[in-house]
Amino acid sequence: MKFAALQKINSILIWTQNRLTKKQFIFLSSIFVGISVGLAAVVLKTFAHYIFLGVTYNKLGDIKYIFLLLPLIGLFLTALVIKRFLKEKFKKGLATIHFAIANKSSVVAPEQMYSQILTSSLTVGFGGSAGLEAPIVITGAAFGSNYARTYHLNYSERTLLLACGIAAGIGAAFNAPIAGVLFALEVLLIDISISAFTPLIIAAATGALISKIILRDDILLSFQLQQPFNYNNVPFYILLGLSAGLISVYYSRTYIKIEGLFNKSQNKIFLNVIIGGILLGALIFIFPSLFGEGYQSIKTLAIQQPENLLDNSCFHNYKNNEWLVLSFVGVLIFVKTIATAITLGSGGNGGNFAPSLFVGAYLGFFFSKALNMLRLTNLPISNFTIVGMAGILSGLYHAPLTAIFLIAEITGGYTLMIPLMIVSSISYAVSKYFEPFSMDTKKLALSGKIFTYDRDHNILTTIRTSNLVETNFQKLSPDDTLGKIVELLSTTKRNIFPVTGKADDLLGIIILDDIRNIIFKSEMYSKITAKELMTMPPAIVFSSETMEGVMKKFDETGAWNLPVVDDLKYVGFISKSSVFSSYRTKLKSTTIV
Repeated sequence: MKFAALQKINSILIWTQNRLTKKQFIFLSSIFVGISVGLAAVVLKTFAHYIFLGVTYNKLGDIKYIFLLLPLIGLFLTALVIKRFLKEKFKKGLATIHFAIANKSSVVAPEQMYSQILTSSLTVGFGGSAGLEAPIVITGAAFGSNYARTYHLNYSERTLLLACGIAAGIGAAFNAPIAGVLFALEVLLIDISISAFTPLIIAAATGALISKIILRDDILLSFQLQQPFNYNNVPFYILLGLSAGLISVYYSRTYIKIEGLFNKSQNKIFLNVIIGGILLGALIFIFPSLFGEGYQSIKTLAIQQPENLLDNSCFHNYKNNEWLVLSFVGVLIFVKTIATAITLGSGGNGGNFAPSLFVGAYLGFFFSKALNMLRLTNLPISNFTIVGMAGILSGLYHAPLTAIFLIAEITGGYTLMIPLMIVSSISYAVSKYFEPFSMDTKKLALSGKIFTYDRDHNILTTIRTSNLVETNFQKLSPDDTLGKIVELLSTTKRNIFPVTGKADDLLGIIILDDIRNIIFKSEMYSKITAKELMTMPPAIVFSSETMEGVMKKFDETGAWNLPVVDDLKYVGFISKSSVFSSYRTKLKSTTIV
């Protein structure tokens, strides 16, 4: 019955596609993608929420001891699902979407439409210290990409609907459509014209609407502002921005280092799970607020009840000691990063979006509360807690606009817009200075496999050197005479001749301009050989070389044609004109209009 309904919808969409203009069909498609991703986000959030409620049911006994076992169970179940059912088809992390856009023509595997929901629910629901937003983003990208493939849309249209899926995912996860649009633009770094904003806005609003209608407020992260903005506190917001930038750098480097330790033993999946589960359980035993997404503890800080964080912990009896409570909060700023890295590195699935908000909230609370307790000033603690979230999110993801508008939307107003702008921009600047790339994209960005802020680099990333090799050049052997070369001139339009050995290895090249002064001296035809006339090329291009490297060689040598080799064997030539032509074509195809 369900399949029949889906087939009916598909038939209607195909009929509609044939009667609408391209732009009209994209608008309609953005609504369907928004609805699909909004429902997927609702399923994921609800599924994880009820797993969480089930495993923390108060009749299970003393919860602080159960904490030792639950994360291990969640990691084990996640690893089991990935290994037995998803196998090699499962990829996690936002970098996979970046890679798909730059290297796979924005094609995301269909399995990602459901695999992220299942695995992240198990990880986070059983207490894994990670967020659900990255899985929602990947799920949304998969919905948008596969919808576009179903209706045979081109690369730019497929990329646009992929971005629509991401915007809808963030919009639904936080009921924040503006943040969803900005996240898709800032994090994906795709070139979108003004006219292409409309589908993004439609998808994000649709996803947020679905979430608003179905999800309860206690599942979403939301606040009500308690205190107005005071311009006298601007110097302290500047200091918070600097602190957030430095903490973002710590977060990024620590996470990558710990995750790398687990990656060294990737073949020992269940050993990683056991080690990660035990370590994570121990950390949660000491710091219970590390359990799950941590949104409830953020709300606890925002309403200035930090002593409740010590419930079910070893420090429960010290709840009335303000300095110990503050120290507890301060330590968690650094420990949360470790807990998230262990969760995801040991085999769990999730993201760093929620952890970044967690760390930011704890940083903002610690910063303002400490200054107040030292009687240096009287800062609005709730405001600093909320603004701190934007600082870490901006620094970690290099997405200041997303951070500003996300916090503005989830607080229900724009009263804190000025401090949000101050903290987010400063944190971004500091983080960018020490870490040129965001944490999720650093590895692939350094290898040139994804889009960056450099537009030329982005376009060159999509051009394959091997696709531009021209092979219609007349090869010469070292013993060929000048006479033979002159004879070949009448049958070719090329002005370059590669000289190769018996094994097709490149020995040198002969350029027509270099021998022009002797080609009409017939008495030299049998006396001079190619070996005597050839010269070494100014540079050699390898067939596996990136186009950015190729262009660097063109710039350094001033050459117009360079020979291409594969394992030192001659393949052909690549010309600067063919690169320019391909660049122009890619520029048009990668700009979404």
